Amino acid sequence: MSASLEQTLAKGLAERQQQQLYRQRRTVASAQGAEIVVDGQRCLNFCSNDYLGLANHPKLIEAARLAADSYGVGSGASHLVCGHSTEHHALEEELAELTGRSRALLFSTGYMANLGAITALVGKGDFVFEDKLNHASLIDGGLLSGARFQRFLHNDVDALDKRLSRCADEGRKLVVVDGVFSMDGDIAPLPELAATCAKHDAWLMVDDAHGLGVLGGSGAGCADQYHLDQQQLPILMATLGKGLGSSGAFIAGSDELIETLIQFSRSYIYTTAMPPMVAAATRASIKLLSTESWRRGYLADLIAFFRRGAEQLGLDIMPSSTAIQPLLIGDAGKAMAYSRALQQRGFWVGAIRPPTVAAGSARLRITLTAAHSEEQVEQLLLALAEVAAADGRGELDHA
Repeated sequence: MSASLEQTLAKGLAERQQQQLYRQRRTVASAQGAEIVVDGQRCLNFCSNDYLGLANHPKLIEAARLAADSYGVGSGASHLVCGHSTEHHALEEELAELTGRSRALLFSTGYMANLGAITALVGKGDFVFEDKLNHASLIDGGLLSGARFQRFLHNDVDALDKRLSRCADEGRKLVVVDGVFSMDGDIAPLPELAATCAKHDAWLMVDDAHGLGVLGGSGAGCADQYHLDQQQLPILMATLGKGLGSSGAFIAGSDELIETLIQFSRSYIYTTAMPPMVAAATRASIKLLSTESWRRGYLADLIAFFRRGAEQLGLDIMPSSTAIQPLLIGDAGKAMAYSRALQQRGFWVGAIRPPTVAAGSARLRITLTAAHSEEQVEQLLLALAEVAAADGRGELDHA
């Protein structure tokens, strides 16, 4: 007699628990900020992607409230039916201006933006090349596209060049990378990648989810930091729920690119538009990039402060100049033990385990924000040192 659905699924869940890979949701009972209430406990929050500390900014809240008064809550339909409001349209224009692109197109999530763009641009008979450490949404988009899919070594431009050189002349060639890699915190060598793509008549697409708002002179992200124009970087994707503190995503590029996505991107065509109040809040956030530009400079100083302290304490912090500062642990059970020990001390730091990262590279993904103070960061460093010392004495339970 065959096993029931529940029995089969229960077996898989038990295996995941035994491997220390079981995921559990935590319930947050407060607004995002340097301090957060999670499962009833107040903790210093070092796992949020709210890099500039804008998610609970009063100007975003006010903009959302005013838009809700005018437009209600839901958008009512997809952008192509009756859900494309004046707030959406204005936001797209402002995102295009911010990123120095001809146009921008809103998506409800970053995952949908990546799947929708890649599958609309390449298909059977085409080629897609992706960095081995790309976000899951980029990998899934490449696989779903039906194009011939290849991955190259992380940030290895020579490896990409060799793969492109062996590529047949026929078919489109799309190269896809993260701008800032979400689990390592390092930045892609975009000028070199852009030059290699130009050499082989390939298109470059960058997911700048963790760079927008934070990097570049104006906060426009990786393209701004490296001064890459629309021709050098023709497909720019970024999310709105990290550096900008709201929700959603967009693709920016040429008029032809945006029109192609409107016509062929299934995750754009067949999805209800984000609430107009979210678009309005994001517009307020974009204004803050210039009026409160101190946030980027302060965050950069905080990152340097943290890295100096980690080095002095002998912590195995991975190389990163961004707000993502991973502490390499290795074993998944050990990473979970570190996370639990930190929570007992009042710090919320997420443990990242396979399959999100490679086996043997489990880590604490520490994120810094402009909402943190130096004192809070110093407290975290001392707590990390205490937990590491306790582990050295064999006092942490890795089971």
